[in-house]
Amino acid sequence: MAQALGEDLVQPLELQDDSSSLGSDSELSGPGPYRQADRYGFIGGSSAEPGPGHPPADLIRQREMKWVEMTSHWEKTMSRRYKKVKTQCRKGIPSALRARCWPLLCGAHVCQKNSPDIYQKLAEAPGDPQWMETISRDLHRQFPLHEMFVSPQGHGQQGLLQVLKAYTLHRPEQGYCQAQGPVAAVLLMHLPPEEAFWCLVQICEVYLPGYYGPHMEAVQLDAEVFMALLRRLLPRAHKHLQQVGVGPLLYLPEWFLCLFARSLPFPTVLRVWDAFLSEGVKVLFRVGLTLVRLALGTTEQRLACPGLLETLGALRAIPPTQLQEEVFMSQVHSVALSEQDLQREIRVQLARLPESTSGPPPRPQARLPGAQAIFEAQQLAGVRGGTRPEVPRIVVQPPEEPRPPRRKPQTRGKTFHGLLTRSRGPPLEGPSRSHRGSASFLDTRF
Repeated sequence: MAQALGEDLVQPLELQDDSSSLGSDSELSGPGPYRQADRYGFIGGSSAEPGPGHPPADLIRQREMKWVEMTSHWEKTMSRRYKKVKTQCRKGIPSALRARCWPLLCGAHVCQKNSPDIYQKLAEAPGDPQWMETISRDLHRQFPLHEMFVSPQGHGQQGLLQVLKAYTLHRPEQGYCQAQGPVAAVLLMHLPPEEAFWCLVQICEVYLPGYYGPHMEAVQLDAEVFMALLRRLLPRAHKHLQQVGVGPLLYLPEWFLCLFARSLPFPTVLRVWDAFLSEGVKVLFRVGLTLVRLALGTTEQRLACPGLLETLGALRAIPPTQLQEEVFMSQVHSVALSEQDLQREIRVQLARLPESTSGPPPRPQARLPGAQAIFEAQQLAGVRGGTRPEVPRIVVQPPEEPRPPRRKPQTRGKTFHGLLTRSRGPPLEGPSRSHRGSASFLDTRF
């Protein structure tokens, strides 16, 4: 494992800077050329054209045709060819088909099909004033440089308000978490509000249960798991973080809760989401380990961060050239962390949690590891609207009534060999028994 995530920083090739999800307010009020939106909708972004390393147009068309074929027969594809789905997700879903593929991967299309009127009722219902005030204050903070969310009265902010309000009504015991804002915003960039709502439900309840509730118990458990993985895969970086007092809760919640939407260039964010919706939470751990390696992987980098503030700054200021989607994702997928490794470490850390911890205990068993597990759970539930598998009923047929043993007739002194006939009277009733290896019959007279 340590070889795949070593201490030496891999120097990528010279790539074009791509930080379309970053920027400042001056770009909105600047000269005309800087107000042009890039291909992802960010005003002043640098992704107007694909950069070096981006797949050529003919390869993108081939991938689009593969996805069209797979999604046209989705149940068959997931049942028999999930490895191909996983491979194509790692290569990146074509931008033109993410709106079609994301709901299929996370199972949101089944939830929407089973509850066709739920979102409309939630969107029309009045929201809880407590949550509505908090949501309204956060709307302008979600990607303010994206053309969808520039205007307070635009369809972007209004759709985001409806989606977040609907979730608070759908799960009133959980309410609203600020980290849900950027997640819902990314979904709305690709999907209509109703589909974005059901994808948000699946992310919050199936991929990351316990992340967005009032106690965030799953985040605390995953923080301990992340530090244990750091100690095993990046021991020098782990030692440095301990020496300067940088705990995982200082940087990990922003990464995991927002699914890296605020920490990576937007093209890379989309690639992370493609893999995350396919393979589950282990992708978030792999991305986090890769970021720590890029920030603190060499001795020079650690010496340049003598204190807490410098170390946090290094984790949040990795050069965009090192975060280019193709090079970065190849490093992410090379991290030697399997689902079995992750589950083993979760069990270890879960056993070490103190019993006096406030709030409900984490329930990592409620988390499904990716699209295949979600598909199987929905199939097991009979696609009746539930996202959790039902326990199959085992029907045991009662045994048949035992037949009484056949009594052997008393034949002592009453047997002889001969034909099954009598000189007088009717023939004998009952079946005859042939004598093996002989043409004669065994006759019994009563």
